[in-house]
Amino acid sequence: MSVLFDTLLQPQSVAVIVLCLTLLAVIHKRLSSPSSLPLPPGPPKHWLFGNKLPKAFAYRKFEEWTQEYGPVFSLRQGFETIIVIGRLQAAIDIMEKEGAALVDRPRSIAAGETLSGGMRLLLTPAGERFKRMRRALHAYLQPKIVLTYGHILMGRAKQHILDILDNPERHQDHAKRYAASVVMALAYGTVPEEYDDPDIASVNVCLTRLGNNLRPGIWKVDFYPFLRYIPGYLKELQDGHTEELDLFKRKLYEVRDKLARGEEVPNCFGKYLLERQKELELSDGETAYLAGSMFGAGSDTTASAISITVLAAACYPEAQARVQEELDQVIGRDRAPTSADMDMLPQTHAFVLETFRWRPVSAGGFAHKSTKDIIWQNYRIPKGATVIGNVWAVGRDPQYFPDPEKFNPQRWLDKQGKIREELKAFTFGFGRRVCPGQYMAAASVFLNAALIQWAFKVRKVEGAPIDELAFTESANTHPLPFKVVFEPRVAKTLEGVREMVEDYAL
Repeated sequence: MSVLFDTLLQPQSVAVIVLCLTLLAVIHKRLSSPSSLPLPPGPPKHWLFGNKLPKAFAYRKFEEWTQEYGPVFSLRQGFETIIVIGRLQAAIDIMEKEGAALVDRPRSIAAGETLSGGMRLLLTPAGERFKRMRRALHAYLQPKIVLTYGHILMGRAKQHILDILDNPERHQDHAKRYAASVVMALAYGTVPEEYDDPDIASVNVCLTRLGNNLRPGIWKVDFYPFLRYIPGYLKELQDGHTEELDLFKRKLYEVRDKLARGEEVPNCFGKYLLERQKELELSDGETAYLAGSMFGAGSDTTASAISITVLAAACYPEAQARVQEELDQVIGRDRAPTSADMDMLPQTHAFVLETFRWRPVSAGGFAHKSTKDIIWQNYRIPKGATVIGNVWAVGRDPQYFPDPEKFNPQRWLDKQGKIREELKAFTFGFGRRVCPGQYMAAASVFLNAALIQWAFKVRKVEGAPIDELAFTESANTHPLPFKVVFEPRVAKTLEGVREMVEDYAL
């Protein structure tokens, strides 16, 4: 028996066993399909390993494949079928109308189970845990609750303008500071006192780690689960989970301890969760991850989206000029715009919507999992398939967004100059997995875009061209550092702008 066991552990034997298991799995999947309809077409596949996924900027390659193979195409990685959707109507037909069948997430052994301990809502599979956590988060981020935080958004946006005045070269850092301070107030009821707050730095480390480990194909264990049994293979992610869980618990327990001492704690998500933890049926870890995920994901995506509005304003001065003409007509130069002005500023709103489409933060979208066979135009999306709505490609559908590479806010306005409600770019995700923080994020980006273009004329630095496609390679992308000039607009000098902003009563 021991001789047989030793023989089976030889590398050649292990390879043969893995090969046989792979073949059996593929054959079983094909024979057990209840439908004879074919999968959507796609690029050629290796007979055993399937398709080789791009290691960088997969969403851009997927857009090329959308043009070549059609609005919906298929890939295979190991045992897994992957369906990629790259056109608007197909996204509506599949991701929206079949939303109940796509609420699940594919199993994520690396980023989901190991790094996040199964408790990060973004990656949590459909089930009781997901329902409990989503119910808690959605209840707190409804539009009516977002409105109650208008004074916080305005106060931090005012500080954002002052930061730009103090050090315009660090404008991208200022956007990160704004977003982090707003979301920390929402999550924990506190505002960072230091510009380089150590807790914010720690959260940014966690976010960078998560983004790097969410890239398609980065961890083979997600397609070949047996790899998780290799000693030490996932240690990096296990250590990362320990680090971020400790951080999230510490921040939440700071709120808990203040409540226990009878101190006044501003309304915040952490307080809401702690006061209702039993009612919401959440464990300590789930509660900590919910608050921490709001802080982490909310600050990261909002900061990037704000920087993209600055990038667009500098690169497309005609679009910026239209926004500023509207701001002068509706707001004037005696007061600053606020979130409450959005309905009166359709041109500014259209500018923001176009930045969402033109350079979406979560460009590749996040994977869904089909819980049943879905039939689309005589093609089959099989039960258990990974389904990806490629936000980058959907926003480049030439049928709905003519000349898609052009930054053109006017595409969002009808003949009466009102926002076209029927046009969508799905920046915040699809179906029942849409980002629960979308209302807060949209309000933040609109307010900062309006304030910056009200206070300044943003232009390129002479001799320093901006690469409009230079972005980080991660799940949530950020523009790489770029230089712009902030010229005073509502006053003759930068000091004049400072006085106007400082004197503005919230």
